[in-house]
Amino acid sequence: MNTAGTIDRPLTHDPQKQAPMKPSASEPAGSATEDVTTTGANDSRQNRNREMQLIPEALARAHMHERLHEAERERQAVRLAAARRMQRHAERASLRARRALAMAVMH
Repeated sequence: MNTAGTIDRPLTHDPQKQAPMKPSASEPAGSATEDVTTTGANDSRQNRNREMQLIPEALARAHMHERLHEAERERQAVRLAAARRMQRHAERASLRARRALAMAVMH
């Protein structure tokens, strides 16, 4: 199988063995016309660039997701502490009421 290399995966990395780039006489020097044979390579490069540009967005989304979970855990901890405080308060009030009732019955 004799396949030619692509821009992303050249057949060889040795510049001496690669085909020389010849400027065409029909286009001016420095023109940026797209070559028909490199559209696949450009598309893959474009996709890779788009993915690279979306990485910070994905990281920010993951970071915000983690922060939201952390805030929810913090809220649950605060609610649990408040519930335990109220339970202790209710138990003390119940003991005071029982003592007061016992004192009232004894007199």
